[in-house]
Amino acid sequence: MSVAERLDELGLTIPAVAAPVAAYVPAVVTGQYVYTAGQLPVVDGALPVTGKVGATVDAETATAQARQAALNALAAVQSVAGSLDRVARVVKVTVFVASDPAFTGQPGVANGASTLVGDVFGEAGVHARSAVGVAVLPLDAPVEVELVVELTA
Repeated sequence: MSVAERLDELGLTIPAVAAPVAAYVPAVVTGQYVYTAGQLPVVDGALPVTGKVGATVDAETATAQARQAALNALAAVQSVAGSLDRVARVVKVTVFVASDPAFTGQPGVANGASTLVGDVFGEAGVHARSAVGVAVLPLDAPVEVELVVELTA
């Protein structure tokens, strides 16, 4: 089954690549690897949710936002790879969570991104991961996701 067919089965659509908010590109290819810039959970050009997780954003909402940010990261991968069918493996997922100082559920929030790539790529979506709590993210986003993927030759 192609990735496009799997996305359709999951009821997902790869969005247009989000425009960078500063001086960078959404993704670069080096050798057989794609590195994405941090992707925010932008939908139709705007952040649907802003704020700190554990304060103004609950963990469930943040998990859904991590899923959206991962979908945006897949759009960035597709933009430089040509097709998500070229993804041989998702190597690393990094999820930054803008957290209230008392919030310690970053791994649960990061599961939104991890589950998405697993659902889309199956065994090739099993990856290493970091879930990092930070004080603030660009545009007051609650989460940001980066991917490293290996492409087929």
